[in-house]
Amino acid sequence: MKIVKLMCLAGALSLFAVTESKAQIEVHARLSAPVVAVRAERPSPRHVWVAEEWVPRGSTYVYKAGYWAEPPHRGARWVAGKWHQSRHGWVWKPGSWR
Repeated sequence: MKIVKLMCLAGALSLFAVTESKAQIEVHARLSAPVVAVRAERPSPRHVWVAEEWVPRGSTYVYKAGYWAEPPHRGARWVAGKWHQSRHGWVWKPGSWR
C-alpha cells in the first residue's frame, strides 16, 4: 500500500514538472539579440521574414533566430514581437500573424 501511494505521488509530481507556465517572465534589462550578418535566401515570393523572437525558458528568455515562412492564409502579415516595460522590468510580447 505504501508503494502505491509513493507511485501516485511521483506521478502527480511529474505532471506538475512538465506543465508549462503561462505566467509572464520579467527581466531587469531588455535582452540584446546576437548580430546576424547573413539572412538565408528567400525560398519563394510567397515567403515572408518572421523576425527573431524571445522564448521563455526558466526565469529568463532564450533567443530564437528569424526565419522564412509562408503566411497561414492569404493577406496575412507577420507583426514582430517587441519588449514592453512593466512595473518590475521588461516583458517580451511575442509576434503573431494578422
